[in-house]
Amino acid sequence: MRLYHNSRSLDCRAPFGAVRCGDVIRLRVYCDGSPRAVNAVLFYNDRLRTMPMQAADNGAYELRLDAPKGPTLIWYYFAAVAENGVTVYLGNQRDRLGGMGDLYDNVPPAFQITVYARDYMPPAFLRDGIMYQIFPDRFHRSRPPFYSREDIYLHENWNEPPLALFDPLNGDTHSRDFFGGDLRGIIEKLDYLASLHISVLYLNPIFLARSNHRYDTGDYLRIDPLVGTEDDLKELCAEAEKRGIRVLLDGVFSHTGDDSLYFNRYGRYPTLGAAQSVDSPYYSWYTFEHYPDRYRCWWGVDTLPEVNKENEDYRHYMLDEDGVCRHWVRAGTSGWRLDVADELPMRFLRDLRTAVRAEKEDAVLLGEVWEDASNKVSYGAQRCYCLGDTLDSVMNYPLREAALSFVKGEIDAFAFTRRIESLRENYPMPFFYSLMNLMGSHDRARVLNVLCGEEWEGVDALYRGRCKLSDGQRRLAVRRLREMWKLYAAMPGMPCLYYGDEAGMEGAPDPFCRGTFPWEQEDQEILTLTREALALRASRPVLRRGAFEITPVDRDTVRIRRFGHAGFDVFGEELSDSDYEVCIHSIHS
Repeated sequence: MRLYHNSRSLDCRAPFGAVRCGDVIRLRVYCDGSPRAVNAVLFYNDRLRTMPMQAADNGAYELRLDAPKGPTLIWYYFAAVAENGVTVYLGNQRDRLGGMGDLYDNVPPAFQITVYARDYMPPAFLRDGIMYQIFPDRFHRSRPPFYSREDIYLHENWNEPPLALFDPLNGDTHSRDFFGGDLRGIIEKLDYLASLHISVLYLNPIFLARSNHRYDTGDYLRIDPLVGTEDDLKELCAEAEKRGIRVLLDGVFSHTGDDSLYFNRYGRYPTLGAAQSVDSPYYSWYTFEHYPDRYRCWWGVDTLPEVNKENEDYRHYMLDEDGVCRHWVRAGTSGWRLDVADELPMRFLRDLRTAVRAEKEDAVLLGEVWEDASNKVSYGAQRCYCLGDTLDSVMNYPLREAALSFVKGEIDAFAFTRRIESLRENYPMPFFYSLMNLMGSHDRARVLNVLCGEEWEGVDALYRGRCKLSDGQRRLAVRRLREMWKLYAAMPGMPCLYYGDEAGMEGAPDPFCRGTFPWEQEDQEILTLTREALALRASRPVLRRGAFEITPVDRDTVRIRRFGHAGFDVFGEELSDSDYEVCIHSIHS
């Protein structure tokens, strides 16, 4: 006796994919024998339920159920009892192991249904937007560099490569070389960004810190003087708004720097830090294993002491009306990109969302989550970030990995389609249309390096800093980049451009993916193809809000179609735009 169920077929499950709280779900499984009974076994809200299915037509068995009234994940599989008493099971073997198989022994992997809040709708500027990510020290500087610190190297020559400064004792990239990119430099380039149709600007950290990446926060309420002032940020937000551009800041809330107002390991701040005295007002923020030299830190890097996000003093400092998170939204920003969002407690995320929405009703939280954000397992617990109570969007690394693999010919069109459809099935439609669709980032080699197959991971930093693509490698990378932009222009979600990728920048992994923007030395071919892709995206509402269909044509070709339904988009708004169709190809060599 065999069972058949395709969770992506409306005949087997309707509606498709994620559902809203209270919606009616119809499940159908086909059986080629004559079973005594067919049951659907479901797990949600910490309860296991066995529900009998009713015989329908053509060997089908059917179950209708009301989705729970509160957001949750439903996991389900099927169990059919044959005439001889043997039970046959059917779970989800197609894409991954997961679901109840992770929670209970001796049960099959399960299918997933995401049940999200009925009123969940991320702000429209995400799905309609085009994002640009800036590493502030490396984009543009408005003035000659200056700094009074003696422990850094300050580049006078903007076109020098970054230095690889590494501490072998704790694995920390100190990143103490600076180029002096600043907020006023960004203001000077806003017209350039507007010419690319950028509508959302995401800035890597700008707060006072020891490193050039500034993920080792020194003071959450003070902008690094090398970057500018709070007035500069307010002016940036105001000038950007005139051009239809919103600004998101990088929120690093899982840890601080050891050289900070709060920890003050080296005594450089006038306050009493946690590393100096147990009487410090910040002592309870941290977890000491042996005071003061051993403490919990981020991924074992002792320059990044981890904070206890459940500590009430820390929560007040971050979330209160006069706290950090609302302060910077009040200054003119439109929300936060959250560093390592999956390391923040769910309660903290929910309260952070409430706080920023109280300050600005369309403020967003966009999380760094590298996997499927609907079923991420973090710290031994399964978490869903797309139920409508925490995040509005995440960095779409699953798309990036699948797309790069496909255009390079490492996976075929059928595998690529399955990966995209898995996300579309698991994510609420409003979330899927709001994803941050990135190609490059400060945490990965430059996209040209990846597309040509040369990332130099694991290679000595001094060597890979000198590596340049050959003419042949670069030509191959550009051919593949054209296919990437065809795909990203057509995908639901917000295309994100990492600064300088449009200028043809190269770079091995950190720190060489964080070079300076090559002003007046841009690769015009790449700049032109990027402009064309972004202009197409900006000019066609159907690409932002139309229905989505992806089909493998052959092993090396996928077809994407975007279309409306009777003049309306997927959000029920009028759509006066024609259908759009494009094919994307693998390029093997």
